[in-house]
Amino acid sequence: MHILITGGAGFIGSHLVDLHLARGDQVMVVDDLSTGVRANLIAHEDNPLFRFEQADVLTWDRLGHVVGWADRVYHLAAVVGVYRVIAEPTKVLATNIAGTERLLRAAHDGGWKPQVVIASSSEVYGHNDEHILHEDQDLTVSTRAGTRWGYSVSKIADEALGLSYAQRFGIPAVVSRFFNTIGPRQVGRYGMVVPRFVAQAVRNEPITVFGGGLQTRSFCDVRDTVVALDSLATHAGRQTVTANVGNDREISIRDLAKLVIERAQSNSVIKDVPLREAYGEDFEDIRRRRPDLARLRTLTGFHHRHKLEDTIDDLIATERRNMAGEKDGHCTLVRTKSERAA
Repeated sequence: MHILITGGAGFIGSHLVDLHLARGDQVMVVDDLSTGVRANLIAHEDNPLFRFEQADVLTWDRLGHVVGWADRVYHLAAVVGVYRVIAEPTKVLATNIAGTERLLRAAHDGGWKPQVVIASSSEVYGHNDEHILHEDQDLTVSTRAGTRWGYSVSKIADEALGLSYAQRFGIPAVVSRFFNTIGPRQVGRYGMVVPRFVAQAVRNEPITVFGGGLQTRSFCDVRDTVVALDSLATHAGRQTVTANVGNDREISIRDLAKLVIERAQSNSVIKDVPLREAYGEDFEDIRRRRPDLARLRTLTGFHHRHKLEDTIDDLIATERRNMAGEKDGHCTLVRTKSERAA
C-alpha cells in the first residue's frame, strides 16, 4: 500500500510511519518541520520504502503528484497545541482549513480518489455538558474559549470539507476525532500536559496545574491511537466514517498530577496556576472530555494495550534518560518498559 502522511514528522504522524513501514508499506512524509522534528524519523532514513519531503502543504507544487500516488492519505498537518493556538489564531484558521481544502482538491483533480483520513479533534464538541461524547451529538463553538475557539472552528470546517468532498466527488473520507493522545516523542512546549508533568516530576519541581485541576480528560497512548486509526480506515474502506479515537478512562488533571508524582517517586508538590497566568488570556476550560468508543469498537473490534500507568512509566524512563544525557554530555541508553519487551 502507498501511504502519504502530511505532518508525518510530528508526534502521531511519526508513529504512523513506524506502523506502516513495519508492515512493508511504502510511506511518503510531507512536513514543514514547524512542530515536527526530523529526529522522529531517523530510524527510517535508510529504508528504501520511506521518503521524506520538507514542504508546506499550502504551497508545495508537488502535492497533487504525491496525492495521486497514494492509496491512503493521513492528513495530520495542522497548527496544534494550546500555546500556538492562542499565539497564532489567524494562522490556525488559515493553515488548518486551507491545507485540508487544498489536499482534498488535489485528490479530486487527480482522479485517483485515495482514501483520506482527516485528523479532527475532541475540541469540536466544545463546552458540551454530556458526561460522554458521541459522534451523533451536535457540534458547538463557544466564545468562552477565547481565541482558542478558532481551533475548534478549523476542525469543524475540516470535517465539513471532508464530508462534502466525499458526498460530491466520491472521495472516501475517514474523520477521526482524536481525544488526548500521549506517549513517546510528545513534547510539552506547546501546552501538552502529560510531558510537562513528567518533566517537572522527574526534576522534583512543582507540578503546575492550570485552572484548578478538576477538569477531566481521557488519555490514550499514541501506540494504541495509530493502531485504532489504521483499523478504522481499513474497515471503512470506500465508505465515509466519523469516529472518536482515544481512551474512555477518565481522570481529573489534579489526579493525573498526583499519579505522575507517585509513579516518579517524586518530591514535587502541586502548584495551582490561574488560566490567565498560564495562557495570557481568560477563557473557560472544557470541564469534561470522555469519548464514547462504541462506534470504533463495533467497526474494528479494537481494544487498548497500554494502560495510563504504563505510558507514564515509559515517559518517566525516557525523561530520566534525557536528563542523564544532559549531565554527561551524551545520550545514555535507558530503555523503556515497552522497548525492553519488544
